[in-house]
Amino acid sequence: MKLLVTGGAGYVGSFCVRGLCDRGHEVVVLDNLSAGHKEAVDPRAAFVMADLADARALETLIRDAGFDGALHFAAYLNVGESVAEPLKYYRNNVAHTVTLLELMQKYQILRLVFSSTCACYGIPAAVPITESMPQAPINPYGNTKLAMEWAMRDSARAWKLGVTCLRYFNACGAAADGSHGEDHDPEIHLIPVVLQVALEQRENVQIFGVDYPTRDGSCIRDYIHVDDLVDAHVRAIETQEPGEFRAYNVGTGVGTSVKQVVEAAREVTGHPIPAKPTARRPGDPPELYADPGKLMAELEWQPRHTDIREIIETAWAWHRSHPHGYRHA
Repeated sequence: MKLLVTGGAGYVGSFCVRGLCDRGHEVVVLDNLSAGHKEAVDPRAAFVMADLADARALETLIRDAGFDGALHFAAYLNVGESVAEPLKYYRNNVAHTVTLLELMQKYQILRLVFSSTCACYGIPAAVPITESMPQAPINPYGNTKLAMEWAMRDSARAWKLGVTCLRYFNACGAAADGSHGEDHDPEIHLIPVVLQVALEQRENVQIFGVDYPTRDGSCIRDYIHVDDLVDAHVRAIETQEPGEFRAYNVGTGVGTSVKQVVEAAREVTGHPIPAKPTARRPGDPPELYADPGKLMAELEWQPRHTDIREIIETAWAWHRSHPHGYRHA
């Protein structure tokens, strides 16, 4: 298939571009490089530097390319920033997605895989989280992702868009050979931050909240390796039927605390990695981990990386060989 990948120069998007190219798909990446890296884009894919806000450029691309489907990754994702600047998130995540959907309807592109999030569940009544649980986000980031899911579900009913929403838990890890990995500026994700301490780029790692009602007082999350996310995306787009709406949790089903991540990183790196307890961040639920059974049953998907030490080892290989990311390899 010929596929449009928005945000395909970002972390998960660029990994998925590689996976799609490996499967023989023709891929066109659209990214404004505000957070992504041109160096991360697989050379087998075509690259268009543009913003979803530029409706004219987007329509020209879609009209002329003849896409069979799209994978949508382009969104802001910093929970704390979304609390401070909610309208920035509604404009970029929701309004620009509506523009994309309008053009997909106009040019009858009827297959879409959407990068959603477990944040759409808010604070769940129980864990592990299933897809049937209420969606009640507690921060603007989660609200915007849920609003996009609503727009896509309604589009499936109205004009036969086929869409799969993949509700990620905590994406992490890197290519096993250290060639491709995570590079944000500023870095906000736990595992890269911890490894920056091991590289002596930070003095310590802050643990935001040690008084949560969890087994060790720190937040618990489900850390899903990016290669397993790629597999879910590829399976989703290759099996997507027009008019069908699907939603899946993409996680390992294993909850790991922040303190456990730090301790695992100490073991992997051999560095003491000083940790500094600090106040909770606004919008952080105490515990989130998935029940991925629906995805496993319906798409025959299976996570291959469930050991947090193994996941950190892949990330450590990337950060050691690219201590300053793609641009300063």
